[in-house]
Amino acid sequence: MELALPCERWGRAGAPAVLMLHGFTGNRGSWRHLEPLLGSDLQAVAVDLPGHGDAPLPSAPGPRGFEEALAALERVVDQAGAGPVAVLGYSQGARLALGLALRAPGKVSRLILESVNPGLNVPRERRARERDDEALASKIVRGGVDRFLRTWEALPLFQGLRQLPAGEREALHRRRASATPEGLAGALRALGLASQPSYWDHLPRLRLPVLLLTGARDRKFTELSRRAVRELPLAWHRAFEGCHHAPHLESPAAYAAEVRGFLDVPWSESERGRRLEELAR
Repeated sequence: MELALPCERWGRAGAPAVLMLHGFTGNRGSWRHLEPLLGSDLQAVAVDLPGHGDAPLPSAPGPRGFEEALAALERVVDQAGAGPVAVLGYSQGARLALGLALRAPGKVSRLILESVNPGLNVPRERRARERDDEALASKIVRGGVDRFLRTWEALPLFQGLRQLPAGEREALHRRRASATPEGLAGALRALGLASQPSYWDHLPRLRLPVLLLTGARDRKFTELSRRAVRELPLAWHRAFEGCHHAPHLESPAAYAAEVRGFLDVPWSESERGRRLEELAR
């Protein structure tokens, strides 16, 4: 049976479709706070990635599971029925967005990659990451989600999220806590960085506009994005001052403005024609 990913839509009917891919421990509701900021400009198609929300896991861990997830995302794009779509992904979701664009270039019109890692191309680093992900997956299954989150949410990577207003922090925690131990463990085993191919050598052939977004205080991922921009034929990078790993949560208004500006630029002749038709109505 083919892997099926549940999704929800919000935004303006008839507006350009944007496939939205959340990060590890998220779900399709991770983007809802952006609806008041972006809902009049696009039609969001937000999915539950494997092991999150209501989505099942791939049939196998490792690279096979990662490719199975990409195939499921390609089917979501086909079912959207809107032609090539823009894809926005955060962290784990950004890695899958990049893989989808390389797998099905004719079905992706542009990419927005937040806190992305294009991959590990050193075998020693890949083996070490595989060991680390497996150890964490086993720990989640043994100790449960609540225990895992106490450590996960305390990581320096998420310092910016700990500074959110109390209501937003609580909503984020509830969303994360709704996951199952088996789902999160399986996602680590199938969608983790060790399961993903290294895409660094493939970046120069990605012939579409790419916007890379990071938090300026997240030095590791900001440097990864700067490096990726040098490899991509048509790419821009924005680092949000004062933000860490998740600027879509830490600075949503500035984030939405950046996304809107990128989506508003008609990069192709067909897009320019469609925009002119919309203005003439």
